[in-house]
Formats: sequence, structure tokens, C-alpha cells
Amino acid sequence: MLERYRKYLPGAGVAFPLLLLYLTFFSVRETEFVLITLFGRPIRTVAEAGLHVKWPLETALYFDRRLRIYNPRPSEFLTRDKKNLLVESYVAWSIQDPTRYVETIGDSTAAEMRLHDIVWSGLSAAIGTHDLESIVTAEPGRSQATQMLDRLTEMTDRAALEQYGIRVVDVRIKRLNLPEQNKQSVYARMRAERERIARQYRAEGEEQALRIRAGADRQKEEILSAAYKQAEKIKGEGDAESTKVYGQAYSRNPRFYKLLRTLESYKKILDDKTTAVLSADSELLKILTRGQSGAR
Repeated sequence: MLERYRKYLPGAGVAFPLLLLYLTFFSVRETEFVLITLFGRPIRTVAEAGLHVKWPLETALYFDRRLRIYNPRPSEFLTRDKKNLLVESYVAWSIQDPTRYVETIGDSTAAEMRLHDIVWSGLSAAIGTHDLESIVTAEPGRSQATQMLDRLTEMTDRAALEQYGIRVVDVRIKRLNLPEQNKQSVYARMRAERERIARQYRAEGEEQALRIRAGADRQKEEILSAAYKQAEKIKGEGDAESTKVYGQAYSRNPRFYKLLRTLESYKKILDDKTTAVLSADSELLKILTRGQSGAR
């Protein structure tokens, strides 16, 4: 009998050390946690990447430490102003405490079920304290959705970490929709809001246009006033120079000056269509009736 199994002894001598090495050494990747348990009881957590040693009777449980995305199914919530809102969200989470994770839930499916309950109740409470227009609005700066989701993320992270050893990094809304029965009323409100904004922009534009036109009119009056002042000054200087020239001409030859002025008067008042009825002794006609002697 012994002779029959003796031929297997060399192979067993090689296999047993290899099995012992396999049960003693284990490796950890950068993306993993390894939880060491003894008969199902957690002993320690290994997070450092590399080759590690454990007792052969201990078991190594591997957990992905990377960020995971959970997409809950769309749910309908009621806002504070009694409007139904269909919300599609996502949750970014990761395992933070493998020991508590194993003790409370154990796998990712159960973890996402717990997260769904926490997030659903948190969203229901958060949306129920806000009006629809504070969540969905076209006016910049009025939406409170970001602040609401930040608070929800903090609350969910605190509850999930304390109860299940899960770190919740972010809770965000992917899409908001309205039930069919509410869409028309919401669209009408959005159109009214847009029209109000358009009226406001038009009023501001009209106000700015009035200011620009008033400024342009004022500038035009200032330019015209300055031009008129300059023109009157130049005209006055011209009249003064003309009077001076006339005075000089009169002082040199009064008879010629008088004759020249009379001819200029004829040129201004007489043409081929003018009919003048004057007395024979009129000063204006002396030069016509008496010649150059009338200009004396």
C-alpha cells in the first residue's frame, strides 16, 4: 500500500510549500483595499500597494477603492409650492471603511440599495422645502439647486459613512422633468418670466437712448452756441473793419465816396423789373437827373 503512494511523495513535497506560499502571501493593487479576516471576523485592513504576508488560516477580501457612480431610477417629488417634479440623479461614492462595509452590507448591490434610500429621503426633504422657481429658473443667480445639492451631499456622506463605511463624494441632478399635467403651466410661467425680462431690457434700452439723445442735443446746442458766438465776433470785426475802410475812403474823397455809395444803392434796389415813383427833388434820383453834379 505504501509502495503505491510512495511515487506521489516528491510531488506532494513540492506542492505543499507552494500551497503554503499561496496561502501566506498576497498582493494589493493601487486601486484596492484588502480586508484580512479570520473565520469571518475582520482582523485588519491593508491599503498600501505591494506584496504582503498573512497567516494561512486568514482570508483576504478584496474591495475596489475607486470612485463609483450609482444612477438611481427617476423619482417624482413634490416641491413646497405643490408642483410635481421628476428628478433623475446620480451619486458618486467609494468605500472608506472596509471593516464597517463588510459588517453592515458586504457588496456593492446592497450598498447602492442603502444609498438609494438615503438619497431618496434626502432629495424628498430638500425639494419639499423649495419652490419650483427656486430650483428651475432662467434668471441668473436665483437658482438654489446647487446649494441644496451641496447640503444633501454633506448629509448623505455623513449618514453613509457612519452607518456603512461609505464615502459619498457628490450627489447631483442629471435631469429635471415635469409630469405632463404640469408642463403647460410651467411653460406659461417661463414665457411670462422671459417676457418680463424682455420688457425690462427694452425699458433700460429706452432709458439709455433718451440719455444719449439728451446728451447729443445738449452737445449740439453747445456747438451751435459757440459757433454763433464766433460768427458774431467775426461779423463784428468785419463790420468794424468795413466801417474803418469806409471812413478812410470818405475822408480821402467825399464826392467820390458819395457817388460810389449811391451807385451801390441803385444796384441793390433797381433792376429791369423795378418801378420806382419818386419826387423830382429826391436825393436818390439826383445823380440820374443831374449827372455827376447831383452827387455833390
